[in-house]
Amino acid sequence: MAEVNVVPLVDEGLGNTAYLLDLGDGRALAVDASRDLRTLRAVAERRGLRIAYAADTHLHADFLSGARDLAASDGARVLASAAGQREFGHVALADGDEVDLGGLTLRVLATPGHTHEHIAFEVLDGPRTVGVFTGGSLLVGAAARTDLVAPERTEELARAQYRSLRRLATLGDAVAVWPTHGAGSFCSAPPSAERTSTIGAQRATNALLRAESEDAFVTALLGSLGTFPPYFLRLPELNRLGPALVGSAAVLPDLRVEDVRRLREADAEVVDVRPVADFAAGHIPGSLSIPLRGVFATWLGWLVDPDRPLVVVRNADQDRDEVIWQALKIGYDRLAGEFTGGMATWTAAGGQLRSIPLVDGAALADASILDVRQISEYTTGHVPGARHIELGGLAARAGAAPVGRTVLMCGHGERAMTAASLLARADRTDLAVLAGGPSDWSTATGAKLEVGA
Repeated sequence: MAEVNVVPLVDEGLGNTAYLLDLGDGRALAVDASRDLRTLRAVAERRGLRIAYAADTHLHADFLSGARDLAASDGARVLASAAGQREFGHVALADGDEVDLGGLTLRVLATPGHTHEHIAFEVLDGPRTVGVFTGGSLLVGAAARTDLVAPERTEELARAQYRSLRRLATLGDAVAVWPTHGAGSFCSAPPSAERTSTIGAQRATNALLRAESEDAFVTALLGSLGTFPPYFLRLPELNRLGPALVGSAAVLPDLRVEDVRRLREADAEVVDVRPVADFAAGHIPGSLSIPLRGVFATWLGWLVDPDRPLVVVRNADQDRDEVIWQALKIGYDRLAGEFTGGMATWTAAGGQLRSIPLVDGAALADASILDVRQISEYTTGHVPGARHIELGGLAARAGAAPVGRTVLMCGHGERAMTAASLLARADRTDLAVLAGGPSDWSTATGAKLEVGA
């Protein structure tokens, strides 16, 4: 085969890349595809390809695999690590195994580290290695974190990750590196803006790959680890058992006012996905603001109990399917429905509304400030005197939030409104959200941001 045609399929919200490898005969290999197969199917259909193989490099923590769905709908053969002990039909592979793709060959490289059962897939065109799907081992300028399997195994897996990266580095300079995790992924430690590379470029520039010793590598890797969503600890086992088949149908039933009231009494979670300004103006009391955007799934998985039924509040111009698939790809299958009547219908039926004002930088002068960004963002630059609690930990640390009039802030306002909606559940009416972020405050006031913790 003269040219290997690999199509990256980027999920900007989760910071991951799945891949579609055109096998040149109307068939294709999908690598690390999530349960949300809309983009993959569209690209395959546009190119006239049938998914013949679905390969997973590891038991994913940040999304449910779409491999089982591809097997059911397309007849794809699932390729995965034997050490993963998956409980559904798959070709169980170990180090050195090869799969004939018809012109191309897939060779398995055991690369434990990100997970204990991790494998990489080397792509050979005859005797020549043209690329390697590295999953969560070698990333662009980074390596994936090793603390997602079990706390007591973090250092052991970090040392395994060191050896796996060194093994991958023995491949030729021109070999393409196709990692799954990248910019925006909580699995990457630390993240890089680039998504694909070559072995030669990584040998020259990846600081972790160039660590002077195994101990130095472990210190650097573990020192870069930040927090991650709690659903990461739940999904690997679901991926091992085999995610429930969802097919191509996505359903979110319409709910009336009385339906929403009944579901709330049954402990349903009301998630309002409308833009911040709409939620600020008026929302159902107790609802959680998670604006619909690329990272909706991450914050849903970070803040909402997966066992609670979900009631969605959405504007008519927001994509219903996007809400559904972002929930489904992280295992939030209990979609009770969506309230379609709008706030006017809610109030007409006697429902109350709550509001949380959006304010500008001038309002910070006489208020406590709570910054809910990640610690790495906060230390880069924050408003002087701002208290810091990461959004992901706020529910557990609500008692540590400032009392009295408080302005919450993040980078643009979305996470701050989510945080405000969490605190408002304790009947706080003294909350506001900064419209913008620290840089906007600095520009408006002419004051400098404070650096460090």
